[in-house]
Amino acid sequence: MSNVVVDDDDEVELFLRDFLFEKPTINSPNLKLIDSLISWGRDPSMECFKRRILIFFLVVAVINGEPIVPALCFFGDSVLDAGNNNHVATFLRADFLPYGRDFVDHKPTGRFCNGKLAADYTSEYLGFDTYPPPYLSRPENQTLLLTGANFASAGSGYYEGTALIYQAISLRRQLSYYKDWQKRVVGMIGREKANEIFSTGIHILSAGSSDFLQNYYVNPFLNRIYSASQFSDILMTSYITFVEGLYDVGVRRFGVITLPPTGCLPAAITFFNLGSNNCMQELNDDALMFNKKLNDTSQNLVVRFPDLKIVVFNIYDTLLTMINTPGARGFCESRKGCCGTGTLETSILCNEISVGTCPNATGYVFWDGFHPSDTANQLLAQSLLRQGIPLIS
Repeated sequence: MSNVVVDDDDEVELFLRDFLFEKPTINSPNLKLIDSLISWGRDPSMECFKRRILIFFLVVAVINGEPIVPALCFFGDSVLDAGNNNHVATFLRADFLPYGRDFVDHKPTGRFCNGKLAADYTSEYLGFDTYPPPYLSRPENQTLLLTGANFASAGSGYYEGTALIYQAISLRRQLSYYKDWQKRVVGMIGREKANEIFSTGIHILSAGSSDFLQNYYVNPFLNRIYSASQFSDILMTSYITFVEGLYDVGVRRFGVITLPPTGCLPAAITFFNLGSNNCMQELNDDALMFNKKLNDTSQNLVVRFPDLKIVVFNIYDTLLTMINTPGARGFCESRKGCCGTGTLETSILCNEISVGTCPNATGYVFWDGFHPSDTANQLLAQSLLRQGIPLIS
């Protein structure tokens, strides 16, 4: 490709638009995202990132449809679980309808959503034509593992006891599985190439919601002993240990997702704010406190490990905007989920005979009592990608 020098930013954007939109290998979702990112690049507050974003567009084009990073690996809880709990003796499962009714083949996969997770959309936007398989599914095509794997498990969290209560896969076990995955990759392509995948691949963690909503708030043995801040400190210790474990085996690009506005989740409103349809501010305040600790702890880790890139993905504000001003993002319902009554159903309570399930979840921010809908996940993924530019560059 010949060198192209364009001095004016507007001309750069016009050139990239013309170049990108002529590439038949870039799929429609990516084109929409690229167009949105170009618009973000014009925002004066984004000026310092503008050229980096534009370089990112050019990379998308010149690689001609190939993934931007060599691998994607996901860890954590039900927000990212793509089906690992199908292979675990737990009642926190989503391998039955109506889960998955809007997925690719309209069949349940174990994802806690009517369709795709934010992880799935992120994979598409980064150029992957398949999603990282659930590690416990043991895919027949072993080469799929070369582009990453999904280790997340619904009911898991930073706190070891949370996973134990729900018979989920703890973060400690997920890290162990990740090391097994590394051995399999080394066996397929050799140590040198494998190390390149481990160091330049992106690793994303989402945890903490189960620790609070499904353990701390309902467990008197915890909430009578520890304040929410003290409990968060315990979770931070686990977070540090997990990141250290990844770093020790060669991981250098890592993203961690903040807590959402937990007090606005339909099930949280039902359980903890009886008689009201409003978000529970106390829970949201705890989430904000936790998120600050997560940011501070992540900054400290980067100081300790200068060659480690960490991005803290803020989904709190993104999701809260959808909840508070649903119409601005094309939603019609943000206080209850689509499945059943929409007030508490999740997992086995969200099933084919759940009364009241909406026929079309497109206008709903939430699919069930805890989890975003396919439509909301797409918007969350766009936010993740925008924030995650430093992990790509």
